[in-house]
Amino acid sequence: MSAAAPSAPPEVAWWVALAGLPGMGPARLRALQGEGPGAEVWATVAGGRVDRWPAVGEAIGRRAEEVTAAWASAARRVDVDATWAAHAHLTVSLLGSGAHPRELDDDHDAPVVLFAAGEPEAVSGPTVAVVGTRRCTRAGAELAYDIGRTCAAAGVAVVSGLATGIDTAAHRGCLDAGPDAAPPVGVVGSGLDVVYPTRSRDLWAEVPRRGVLLSEYPLGTSPARWRFPARNRLVAALADVVVVVESGSRGGSLYTVDEAIDRDRTVMAVPGPVRSPASHGTNQLLVDGIQPLCAPEDVLVALGLAAPRPSERGPGDPRPRPSADGRRVLEALGWEPATIDVLAARTGLGLGRLAVALDELDAAAWIHRDGGQIERKARP
Repeated sequence: MSAAAPSAPPEVAWWVALAGLPGMGPARLRALQGEGPGAEVWATVAGGRVDRWPAVGEAIGRRAEEVTAAWASAARRVDVDATWAAHAHLTVSLLGSGAHPRELDDDHDAPVVLFAAGEPEAVSGPTVAVVGTRRCTRAGAELAYDIGRTCAAAGVAVVSGLATGIDTAAHRGCLDAGPDAAPPVGVVGSGLDVVYPTRSRDLWAEVPRRGVLLSEYPLGTSPARWRFPARNRLVAALADVVVVVESGSRGGSLYTVDEAIDRDRTVMAVPGPVRSPASHGTNQLLVDGIQPLCAPEDVLVALGLAAPRPSERGPGDPRPRPSADGRRVLEALGWEPATIDVLAARTGLGLGRLAVALDELDAAAWIHRDGGQIERKARP
């Protein structure tokens, strides 16, 4: 009795393998998908005959001959069945199959394949993307945390790119909202097994346990610089509201804003000190007419959800009231970092009295000291 012939890989398996070829980006993969079924496209790529497709050549751009030769060489070394088997523990969806999240399936710049660790249904409810600079202030991180916690507690899933700074602060707030809160949604610019940045390893583990971690790149894909703007378009596409907490004059957050505006999403920006580099971008967004966010509950209003009544917003500030000198220091400090010399000049206090007041404020969690810089804390 002859052995049964091995079954062919499913359609999505070919696109997983294609997505892993060197230099394969979203636009190139989408152009390839327009040329036919996965098995046929794979055979053409492996045979180095991509030049027969003008649309693919246009998507590749310069160095088309070099890129297609690299694809052919790499494809000849790939075992499609083994590659597909390596992704068996993930949920993998293919554009056009109806398995993508609706927001991505309908998007004009949709990913061809989407890899999910956790529960893909986490993106089915109202969502807010919280984005901002990696070099955030402590006050910005605290506000991002409060936005994440407030929104998740109200049933709004928090989306971010899991970058350090504002992104991780928002997701930590989301996770601290409790087991009944809306789930976190992370979108990353590498394979789901390549943690970047490495300091976010705990979030990469916790987010899929409580929500979902998404990527359009196969396992083993490194976090190349160009992948992050591509990731940010997915963050924007998945969000009903995008909130920029802090941003410099340039950066990925502003790219996310452009992508959100292109998709007619609501964008909100947090006003910041005019001298703070971390607020140059957000303040310019406000000048350009973006809606300001002055409290976490503003997100709920933007989503058409009932904001909590004042009596439901939790207890007042639990920190002890500062002394007269402490209040003087806080007023002089404002919301921008300052050195002790600057505070001495602003308050007129002698260095001895100022040191005592700073120790009192530090012990009561009113301030944070980092080297020679002193920064006010919004909450303990």
